[in-house]
Amino acid sequence: MVKNQTMVTEFLLLGFLLDPRIQMLLFGLFSLFYVFTLLGNGTILGLISLDSRLHTPMYFFLSHLAVVNITYACNTVPQMLVNLLHPAKPISFAGCMMQTFLFLSFGHSECLLLVVMSYDRYVAICHPLQYSVIMTWRVCITLAITSWTCGSLLALVHVVLILRLPFCGPHEINHFFCEILSVLRLACADTWLNQVVIFAACVFILVGPLCLVLVSYSCILVAILRSSVVGLFFGSAIVMYMAPKSRHPEELQKVLFLFYSFFNPMLNPLIYSLRNIEVKGALRRALCKESHS
Repeated sequence: MVKNQTMVTEFLLLGFLLDPRIQMLLFGLFSLFYVFTLLGNGTILGLISLDSRLHTPMYFFLSHLAVVNITYACNTVPQMLVNLLHPAKPISFAGCMMQTFLFLSFGHSECLLLVVMSYDRYVAICHPLQYSVIMTWRVCITLAITSWTCGSLLALVHVVLILRLPFCGPHEINHFFCEILSVLRLACADTWLNQVVIFAACVFILVGPLCLVLVSYSCILVAILRSSVVGLFFGSAIVMYMAPKSRHPEELQKVLFLFYSFFNPMLNPLIYSLRNIEVKGALRRALCKESHS
């Protein structure tokens, strides 16, 4: 098994198999989205760290979500942009496994952070008198560390199960990054255990958290838009990993994964932070300080 696995030292990312002119158009469009993602989430991180009035549990979790959005995009988008300029760009086996691990880690962590954020808002709105007692800094830090740790450990389980498989060719991944299902299609062995673990992880990390988020936000009528973005994130992931494969060709999968790489990271700052009065005030104060200096 080890001998067969070492036969494949790199994979070839096919990316989007489109006309070169369309790929150049996508390169410009996706580059713009990428910049907006970094600027939006970077602005949130900067404002929260600089303004002491934003040092509250809600913005503490928002800062973690911004970090997830930045790292999420940085893990997949640069490789995709390179592939748009130079199609079929190879990636080493180790680099592919690392990309898969980081993608899953950030994805799992975001799911859990969204649950934590919904719980924080539920306590703040439904139990305002007990908020300071329930959401202490110790509790907030514990919840954040737990989200990151569980997300990383679950991703590690997936990668370890992939490493036990032999890859003896072909080595072409029909995706713009090393997405786990696309990688498993290249294994020349039975991937039944991997599929079972993926389904079980989806129940734990997607269906369960989605139910908790919906329960929390159902008590908060003013968060209708916020709930729709959460539903978009979880819903597209559930469609990808829990629906029958035959209904979702690989090209459709690529489009769905654009939500993770671009649209969710780009919309989260607008939905969760930049619309808030406190963040707008912090932004005005930061701009005023800059102009005075």
